[in-house]
Amino acid sequence: MGKLLFWIVLIVLVLFVARIAGRMAAQRQADAKPGQKKTSRKEPPQPKPLESMVRCAHCGIHLPRSEALLQNGQTWCSADHARLGPAKR
Repeated sequence: MGKLLFWIVLIVLVLFVARIAGRMAAQRQADAKPGQKKTSRKEPPQPKPLESMVRCAHCGIHLPRSEALLQNGQTWCSADHARLGPAKR
């Protein structure tokens, strides 16, 4: 029983060392690629700037201002809704 436990522990240790060696080799290979900007994993991604939302005058859907169509002082989600005009509510 003692020999079996010894071999199991030894196999687990060998697999653990092989995994660490594989990760280190992959990291070295990624660092050695020319033309790529080196980035640290600890840097958080830059957040996107917040954009105001507007409401379509026809269907009422809210969408980012940069995607909206502005005509005659009103915002629309598409050219079709701008052509149809404001909804009768």
